[in-house]
Amino acid sequence: MRNKPAARALDKHVVQGEKWRRNLRLFMPQTSRPLAAALWMLGAITGFVSMAIAGREVAPFHDTFEIMTYRSVIGLVIVLVAALVTGQMRHIRARNLGRHALRNAFHFTGQNLWFYALTIIPLAQLFAVEFSYPIMVALAAPFVLGERLTPVRVVAAGLGFLGVLIAADPWAAGGLSPGILIALGAAVGFAGSALVTKQLTRLAPMIEILFWLTVFQLIFGLVLAGYDGVIAPPSAASALWLLLIGIAGLGGHFCLTRALSLAPASVVAPIDFLRLPIIGIVGMMLYDEPLQAAVFFGGAVIFTATWLTIRSEGRARRALTGKV
Repeated sequence: MRNKPAARALDKHVVQGEKWRRNLRLFMPQTSRPLAAALWMLGAITGFVSMAIAGREVAPFHDTFEIMTYRSVIGLVIVLVAALVTGQMRHIRARNLGRHALRNAFHFTGQNLWFYALTIIPLAQLFAVEFSYPIMVALAAPFVLGERLTPVRVVAAGLGFLGVLIAADPWAAGGLSPGILIALGAAVGFAGSALVTKQLTRLAPMIEILFWLTVFQLIFGLVLAGYDGVIAPPSAASALWLLLIGIAGLGGHFCLTRALSLAPASVVAPIDFLRLPIIGIVGMMLYDEPLQAAVFFGGAVIFTATWLTIRSEGRARRALTGKV
């Protein structure tokens, strides 16, 4: 005779397994289109590189809090227009505000540190250190998201740390510079933001996440930019750079998201790594920054660690969804 409690538990387990498989498919590309993903990634790279240039150009006129304030104003306008045009206003609701606030506190901190770091260290070095944040996410995910701490993640974390050391070059004259420490702080902020965003994607649509991103960061920016009672208005010299920051930042993340929807992360990540040599050439041409072999080698080690993690996660997801 069939054990009814055991049968019910088995049926419940099967149903839950099918539900998790369906949920995973929502976040995985159904058909891989690597060429289309590569084109979207070129847009993402253009956006992130443009934001770095604009951030350095506008730094003499505005502090980082003011930059974030104006970026958030521009981003909020873009999000609201996009929601109206696509008929998604109904999806923007006041829910999960605690998580939204935490996510944006991490992101606001990381982005402010990033804007500050790009004024005091070479752009290539900043981008190389920034590439370490996916490793931080992979290492923290078991504790924050309940994911399993695999040997691959441990090895990747060690490789990522080694890559940061190579790129930072703490043994050079002057030791570990404050700019590197600030860049690492930015990476920690981005990692915290990514972890909370992963939680939010299970609870809210993307348009809602983007809306509260711009709203919270506008509030944070206004409070901190105005702590001294003075918020410098955009000038003829800074207005276009601020507009570029707002458009390039949001556009870069949109292009990256589209690329990930068209191809696996293991395909997208190597293309994203092109940001490092491109920003190195930009820094050399516009700001006379030297092309340091250690920065590129360290960046390559960090990328290898990230790629190992992505490949490992991809195999685990394919096994769970029954795909080869």
